[in-house]
Amino acid sequence: MALIAPRVTAGLPADDAGTLARALRDSNDITVFVDGTVHRLPAQARDAVVDLLARLSRGEAVTVSSVEEMLTTSRAAELAGISHTYLRNMTDRGEIPVEYRGTHRRIRQSAILAWLETQRRKEREAAADGGTHAAGTNDAGSDGVVAGSAVTESAGGSGAADGGAGLR
Repeated sequence: MALIAPRVTAGLPADDAGTLARALRDSNDITVFVDGTVHRLPAQARDAVVDLLARLSRGEAVTVSSVEEMLTTSRAAELAGISHTYLRNMTDRGEIPVEYRGTHRRIRQSAILAWLETQRRKEREAAADGGTHAAGTNDAGSDGVVAGSAVTESAGGSGAADGGAGLR
């Protein structure tokens, strides 16, 4: 199945972002016109469009892509906010499913998004339990995320994240 290439849109200029933010805040009517024709969107599509517009109204850059997009391990690690090495180790352990294209690993974007949601849920549960874990420890287990920080495995004690972030 061929996928459409992701579309990346830079954040709006401040004036345009402010105008859009006011329009979203001041109106409950979300009507879509395409070439002068009114289209009623299903709830999921409407919510996605409103979310896109809200992000643009805050001046954020936005990427629109298919959920089943296949990512390189580098791109998947960047999306997850973890090191490339840590992600490869998770795929080796079977924690995140991986597909091979020749000798190259590819990870479905939906798998990374599901992993991120699992991490957020674990963080919420830990916070609800009192959040007594000390920063810098890996009490969260093999998931590698503690209190919202990306960490790497420290097989040799280095623990350095890709890109020089130096997170532990």
